[in-house]
Amino acid sequence: MPLFDLPLDQLRSYLPDREEPADFDAFWSATLAEAREFGLDAEYVPYDLPFSGVNVFDVSFAGWGGHRINGWFLVPRGVEGPVPCVVHYIGYSGGRGFPKDHLMWPAAGYAVFVMETRGHGGANVGSPGTTGDPHGSAGPQAPGMMTRGILDPADYYYRRVFTDAVRAVDAAAAHPAVDASRIVVSGGSQGGGIAQAAAALHPEVKAALIDVPFLSHFRRAVEITGRDPYQELVRFLATRRDSAEQVFRTLAYFDGLNFAARGRVPALYSVALMDDICPPSTVFAAYNHWQGPKEITVWPWNGHEGGGGYQSEEQLRYLDKLLGDG
Repeated sequence: MPLFDLPLDQLRSYLPDREEPADFDAFWSATLAEAREFGLDAEYVPYDLPFSGVNVFDVSFAGWGGHRINGWFLVPRGVEGPVPCVVHYIGYSGGRGFPKDHLMWPAAGYAVFVMETRGHGGANVGSPGTTGDPHGSAGPQAPGMMTRGILDPADYYYRRVFTDAVRAVDAAAAHPAVDASRIVVSGGSQGGGIAQAAAALHPEVKAALIDVPFLSHFRRAVEITGRDPYQELVRFLATRRDSAEQVFRTLAYFDGLNFAARGRVPALYSVALMDDICPPSTVFAAYNHWQGPKEITVWPWNGHEGGGGYQSEEQLRYLDKLLGDG
Protein backbone atom coordinates (compact mmCIF):
# COMPACT_ATOMS: atom_id res chain seq x y z
CA MET A 1 0.00 0.00 0.00
CA PRO A 2 1.57 3.35 -0.99
CA LEU A 3 1.33 6.55 1.01
CA PHE A 4 -2.19 7.85 0.46
CA ASP A 5 -3.02 10.23 3.30
CA LEU A 6 -1.67 13.66 4.25
CA PRO A 7 2.11 14.26 4.33
CA LEU A 8 3.71 13.69 7.72
CA ASP A 9 4.33 17.37 8.42
CA GLN A 10 0.62 18.06 7.90
CA LEU A 11 -0.39 15.04 9.95
CA ARG A 12 1.58 16.33 12.93
CA SER A 13 -0.56 19.49 13.00
CA TYR A 14 -3.85 17.96 11.86
CA LEU A 15 -6.45 19.02 14.44
CA PRO A 16 -9.95 18.73 12.98
CA ASP A 17 -13.00 20.10 14.71
CA ARG A 18 -14.80 17.61 16.90
CA GLU A 19 -18.49 16.75 16.58
CA GLU A 20 -19.33 16.47 20.25
CA PRO A 21 -22.89 16.07 21.59
CA ALA A 22 -23.80 18.55 24.30
CA ASP A 23 -24.69 15.72 26.66
CA PHE A 24 -21.55 13.62 25.96
CA ASP A 25 -20.34 13.63 29.56
CA ALA A 26 -23.81 13.12 30.99
CA PHE A 27 -24.36 10.19 28.62
CA TRP A 28 -21.24 8.40 29.79
CA SER A 29 -21.71 9.27 33.45
CA ALA A 30 -25.21 7.77 33.38
CA THR A 31 -24.04 4.74 31.40
CA LEU A 32 -21.27 3.88 33.87
CA ALA A 33 -23.47 4.54 36.90
CA GLU A 34 -26.06 2.17 35.48
CA ALA A 35 -23.42 -0.51 34.89
CA ARG A 36 -22.09 -0.21 38.43
CA GLU A 37 -25.51 -1.02 39.82
CA PHE A 38 -24.52 -4.61 39.04
CA GLY A 39 -22.01 -6.26 41.30
CA LEU A 40 -18.63 -6.73 39.66
CA ASP A 41 -18.56 -10.38 40.73
CA ALA A 42 -15.08 -11.02 39.31
CA GLU A 43 -14.05 -14.69 39.25
CA TYR A 44 -10.49 -15.98 38.85
CA VAL A 45 -10.24 -19.69 38.14
CA PRO A 46 -6.69 -21.14 38.12
CA TYR A 47 -5.80 -22.40 34.65
CA ASP A 48 -3.50 -25.39 34.56
CA LEU A 49 -0.46 -24.81 32.36
CA PRO A 50 3.17 -25.81 33.01
CA PHE A 51 4.44 -22.22 33.13
CA SER A 52 7.25 -21.94 35.65
CA GLY A 53 7.20 -18.20 36.14
CA VAL A 54 3.59 -17.16 35.59
CA ASN A 55 0.27 -17.92 37.27
CA VAL A 56 -2.66 -18.00 34.84
CA PHE A 57 -6.33 -17.46 35.66
CA ASP A 58 -9.44 -17.83 33.52
CA VAL A 59 -11.24 -14.63 34.51
CA SER A 60 -14.78 -13.32 34.13
CA PHE A 61 -16.63 -10.30 35.48
CA ALA A 62 -19.92 -8.45 35.07
CA GLY A 63 -19.78 -5.87 32.29
CA TRP A 64 -22.54 -3.75 30.77
CA GLY A 65 -25.98 -5.00 31.79
CA GLY A 66 -24.38 -7.49 34.18
CA HIS A 67 -23.32 -9.64 31.22
CA ARG A 68 -20.41 -12.01 31.85
CA ILE A 69 -17.24 -10.87 30.10
CA ASN A 70 -14.37 -13.34 29.85
CA GLY A 71 -10.64 -12.90 29.71
CA TRP A 72 -7.28 -13.96 31.06
CA PHE A 73 -5.33 -12.77 34.08
CA LEU A 74 -1.62 -13.54 34.18
CA VAL A 75 0.62 -12.53 37.06
CA PRO A 76 4.34 -13.15 37.63
CA ARG A 77 5.00 -15.92 40.09
CA GLY A 78 7.18 -15.23 43.13
CA VAL A 79 7.12 -11.42 42.88
CA GLU A 80 6.70 -9.69 46.22
CA GLY A 81 3.94 -7.19 46.75
CA PRO A 82 1.29 -5.83 44.37
CA VAL A 83 2.56 -5.27 40.83
CA PRO A 84 1.57 -2.86 38.05
CA CYS A 85 -1.08 -4.20 35.70
CA VAL A 86 -1.69 -3.74 31.98
CA VAL A 87 -5.36 -4.07 31.04
CA HIS A 88 -5.30 -5.19 27.42
CA TYR A 89 -8.07 -4.92 24.82
CA ILE A 90 -8.32 -6.97 21.61
CA GLY A 91 -8.46 -5.98 17.94
CA TYR A 92 -11.51 -6.36 15.70
CA SER A 93 -12.69 -9.95 15.15
CA GLY A 94 -10.22 -11.37 17.69
CA GLY A 95 -11.04 -13.25 20.88
CA ARG A 96 -8.88 -13.56 23.97
CA GLY A 97 -6.78 -16.28 22.32
CA PHE A 98 -4.50 -18.36 24.51
CA PRO A 99 -2.48 -17.53 27.65
CA LYS A 100 0.77 -17.96 25.71
CA ASP A 101 -0.24 -14.98 23.58
CA HIS A 102 0.02 -12.65 26.59
CA LEU A 103 3.34 -13.51 28.23
CA MET A 104 5.27 -10.32 27.45
CA TRP A 105 4.01 -8.24 30.34
CA PRO A 106 4.42 -10.94 33.03
CA ALA A 107 7.95 -11.50 31.72
CA ALA A 108 8.62 -7.82 32.48
CA GLY A 109 7.17 -8.05 35.98
CA TYR A 110 3.64 -6.81 35.29
CA ALA A 111 0.29 -8.48 35.68
CA VAL A 112 -1.83 -8.47 32.54
CA PHE A 113 -5.63 -8.51 32.47
CA VAL A 114 -6.90 -9.41 28.99
CA MET A 115 -10.50 -8.40 28.31
CA GLU A 116 -12.35 -10.21 25.57
CA THR A 117 -14.55 -8.05 23.33
CA ARG A 118 -18.13 -9.26 23.44
CA GLY A 119 -19.34 -10.96 20.28
CA HIS A 120 -15.89 -11.27 18.70
CA GLY A 121 -13.57 -14.23 18.24
CA GLY A 122 -15.80 -16.40 16.09
CA ALA A 123 -14.17 -15.51 12.77
CA ASN A 124 -10.51 -15.34 13.80
CA VAL A 125 -9.09 -18.86 13.88
CA GLY A 126 -5.85 -17.73 15.53
CA SER A 127 -7.56 -15.89 18.37
CA PRO A 128 -10.75 -17.70 19.40
CA GLY A 129 -13.29 -16.06 21.68
CA THR A 130 -15.72 -17.15 24.36
CA THR A 131 -17.85 -14.06 25.13
CA GLY A 132 -21.15 -13.38 23.43
CA ASP A 133 -23.21 -10.20 23.22
CA PRO A 134 -26.55 -11.10 24.80
CA HIS A 135 -28.05 -7.71 24.03
CA GLY A 136 -29.64 -7.85 20.60
CA SER A 137 -30.41 -4.74 18.60
CA ALA A 138 -33.88 -4.54 17.13
CA GLY A 139 -32.82 -2.11 14.41
CA PRO A 140 -31.33 -2.74 10.97
CA GLN A 141 -27.61 -3.32 10.61
CA ALA A 142 -24.99 -4.32 8.09
CA PRO A 143 -23.01 -7.54 8.74
CA GLY A 144 -20.37 -7.02 11.43
CA MET A 145 -20.41 -5.02 14.65
CA MET A 146 -20.03 -1.43 13.43
CA THR A 147 -23.72 -0.81 12.75
CA ARG A 148 -25.27 -2.89 15.52
CA GLY A 149 -27.72 -0.47 17.19
CA ILE A 150 -26.34 2.42 15.11
CA LEU A 151 -29.59 4.42 15.06
CA ASP A 152 -29.65 5.00 18.83
CA PRO A 153 -26.63 5.85 21.03
CA ALA A 154 -28.20 4.01 23.97
CA ASP A 155 -28.39 0.82 21.91
CA TYR A 156 -25.11 1.12 20.03
CA TYR A 157 -22.73 -1.84 20.29
CA TYR A 158 -19.72 0.17 21.46
CA ARG A 159 -21.64 1.60 24.39
CA ARG A 160 -21.55 -1.90 25.80
CA VAL A 161 -17.93 -2.52 24.82
CA PHE A 162 -16.56 0.71 26.30
CA THR A 163 -18.52 0.06 29.48
CA ASP A 164 -17.06 -3.46 29.65
CA ALA A 165 -13.61 -1.88 29.30
CA VAL A 166 -14.14 0.39 32.30
CA ARG A 167 -15.42 -2.53 34.34
CA ALA A 168 -12.32 -4.51 33.36
CA VAL A 169 -10.20 -1.79 34.96
CA ASP A 170 -12.41 -2.03 38.06
CA ALA A 171 -11.85 -5.79 38.15
CA ALA A 172 -8.09 -5.52 37.73
CA ALA A 173 -7.81 -2.82 40.39
CA ALA A 174 -9.69 -4.99 42.90
CA HIS A 175 -7.33 -7.96 42.59
CA PRO A 176 -4.93 -8.23 45.57
CA ALA A 177 -1.92 -8.93 43.34
CA VAL A 178 -2.41 -5.62 41.49
CA ASP A 179 -1.13 -2.21 42.49
CA ALA A 180 -4.29 -0.21 41.76
CA SER A 181 -2.27 3.02 41.52
CA ARG A 182 -0.34 1.66 38.51
CA ILE A 183 -2.89 0.42 36.00
CA VAL A 184 -2.20 0.93 32.30
CA VAL A 185 -4.62 0.32 29.42
CA SER A 186 -3.38 -0.96 26.08
CA GLY A 187 -4.51 -2.22 22.70
CA GLY A 188 -4.07 -2.05 18.96
CA SER A 189 -6.62 -1.17 16.28
CA GLN A 190 -10.03 -1.77 17.91
CA GLY A 191 -8.15 -2.46 21.13
CA GLY A 192 -6.41 0.89 20.77
CA GLY A 193 -9.73 2.65 20.35
CA ILE A 194 -11.09 0.88 23.42
CA ALA A 195 -7.98 1.77 25.44
CA GLN A 196 -8.34 5.40 24.38
CA ALA A 197 -11.92 5.47 25.66
CA ALA A 198 -11.13 3.61 28.88
CA ALA A 199 -8.28 5.99 29.72
CA ALA A 200 -10.67 8.93 29.39
CA LEU A 201 -13.56 7.30 31.26
CA HIS A 202 -11.76 5.70 34.21
CA PRO A 203 -10.10 8.14 36.62
CA GLU A 204 -7.71 5.52 38.06
CA VAL A 205 -5.91 4.68 34.81
CA LYS A 206 -2.25 5.70 35.06
CA ALA A 207 -1.24 5.59 31.38
CA ALA A 208 -2.36 4.41 27.95
CA LEU A 209 -0.62 2.47 25.17
CA ILE A 210 -2.62 3.16 22.00
CA ASP A 211 -1.52 1.49 18.76
CA VAL A 212 -2.94 2.34 15.31
CA PRO A 213 -6.31 3.09 16.93
CA PHE A 214 -9.63 2.30 15.29
CA LEU A 215 -12.88 4.12 16.17
CA SER A 216 -11.55 7.66 15.72
CA HIS A 217 -12.59 10.46 13.36
CA PHE A 218 -15.38 8.36 11.83
CA ARG A 219 -16.46 10.85 9.21
CA ARG A 220 -13.01 11.16 7.62
CA ALA A 221 -12.35 7.42 7.90
CA VAL A 222 -15.39 6.45 5.86
CA GLU A 223 -14.52 9.06 3.23
CA ILE A 224 -10.92 7.99 2.54
CA THR A 225 -10.62 4.24 3.19
CA GLY A 226 -12.25 1.45 1.24
CA ARG A 227 -11.40 -1.18 3.85
CA ASP A 228 -13.41 -2.89 6.54
CA PRO A 229 -14.47 -2.41 9.24
CA TYR A 230 -15.19 1.23 8.33
CA GLN A 231 -16.81 0.04 5.09
CA GLU A 232 -19.52 -1.60 7.20
CA LEU A 233 -20.75 1.95 7.85
CA VAL A 234 -20.58 2.80 4.16
CA ARG A 235 -22.59 -0.29 3.18
CA PHE A 236 -25.23 0.59 5.75
CA LEU A 237 -25.48 4.18 4.55
CA ALA A 238 -25.63 3.06 0.92
CA THR A 239 -28.90 1.27 1.68
CA ARG A 240 -30.24 3.60 4.39
CA ARG A 241 -29.75 6.82 2.44
CA ASP A 242 -31.94 8.80 4.82
CA SER A 243 -30.01 7.81 7.96
CA ALA A 244 -26.65 9.61 7.63
CA GLU A 245 -27.41 12.41 10.10
CA GLN A 246 -28.73 9.93 12.66
CA VAL A 247 -25.76 7.58 12.18
CA PHE A 248 -23.13 10.27 12.67
CA ARG A 249 -25.02 11.65 15.65
CA THR A 250 -24.74 8.22 17.28
CA LEU A 251 -21.08 7.84 16.35
CA ALA A 252 -20.24 11.18 17.96
CA TYR A 253 -20.78 9.60 21.39
CA PHE A 254 -18.12 6.99 20.57
CA ASP A 255 -15.61 8.95 18.49
CA GLY A 256 -12.05 8.67 19.76
CA LEU A 257 -11.54 12.39 19.16
CA ASN A 258 -13.97 13.18 21.96
CA PHE A 259 -12.34 10.73 24.33
CA ALA A 260 -8.87 11.99 23.42
CA ALA A 261 -9.95 15.51 24.31
CA ARG A 262 -10.56 14.15 27.82
CA GLY A 263 -7.34 12.15 28.03
CA ARG A 264 -5.13 13.51 30.81
CA VAL A 265 -2.72 10.65 31.56
CA PRO A 266 0.56 9.91 29.75
CA ALA A 267 -0.04 8.16 26.44
CA LEU A 268 2.19 6.39 23.93
CA TYR A 269 0.57 6.20 20.50
CA SER A 270 1.75 4.55 17.31
CA VAL A 271 0.77 5.17 13.69
CA ALA A 272 1.64 3.51 10.38
CA LEU A 273 1.73 5.80 7.37
CA MET A 274 0.64 3.11 4.89
CA ASP A 275 -2.28 1.99 7.06
CA ASP A 276 -5.42 1.96 4.89
CA ILE A 277 -7.57 0.36 7.61
CA CYS A 278 -7.04 3.05 10.25
CA PRO A 279 -5.76 5.95 8.12
CA PRO A 280 -2.91 8.00 9.60
CA SER A 281 -4.95 11.21 9.66
CA THR A 282 -7.55 9.55 11.91
CA VAL A 283 -4.81 8.46 14.31
CA PHE A 284 -3.10 11.85 14.37
CA ALA A 285 -6.47 13.55 14.80
CA ALA A 286 -6.93 11.66 18.07
CA TYR A 287 -3.30 12.03 19.12
CA ASN A 288 -3.31 15.78 18.52
CA HIS A 289 -6.46 16.17 20.60
CA TRP A 290 -5.01 14.16 23.52
CA GLN A 291 -4.56 16.54 26.45
CA GLY A 292 -2.05 14.68 28.62
CA PRO A 293 1.68 14.07 28.16
CA LYS A 294 2.07 12.14 24.92
CA GLU A 295 4.45 10.56 22.45
CA ILE A 296 3.82 8.94 19.09
CA THR A 297 5.95 6.42 17.23
CA VAL A 298 5.69 6.71 13.45
CA TRP A 299 6.20 3.65 11.23
CA PRO A 300 6.60 5.07 7.69
CA TRP A 301 6.70 1.81 5.69
CA ASN A 302 4.02 -0.24 7.41
CA GLY A 303 0.34 -0.87 7.00
CA HIS A 304 -2.09 -1.80 9.75
CA GLU A 305 0.41 -4.20 11.33
CA GLY A 306 2.18 -1.09 12.57
CA GLY A 307 5.42 -1.53 14.47
CA GLY A 308 4.80 -5.11 15.58
CA GLY A 309 7.52 -6.34 17.92
CA TYR A 310 9.43 -3.09 17.54
CA GLN A 311 6.49 -1.20 19.04
CA SER A 312 6.23 -3.75 21.85
CA GLU A 313 9.81 -2.95 22.81
CA GLU A 314 8.97 0.76 22.69
CA GLN A 315 6.12 0.11 25.11
CA LEU A 316 8.29 -1.88 27.50
CA ARG A 317 10.85 0.92 27.68
CA TYR A 318 8.15 3.57 27.98
CA LEU A 319 6.47 1.94 30.97
CA ASP A 320 9.76 1.07 32.62
CA LYS A 321 10.64 4.76 32.54
CA LEU A 322 7.15 5.92 33.54
CA LEU A 323 6.50 3.47 36.38
CA GLY A 324 10.03 3.14 37.63
CA ASP A 325 10.16 -0.51 38.62
CA GLY A 326 8.27 -2.12 35.73
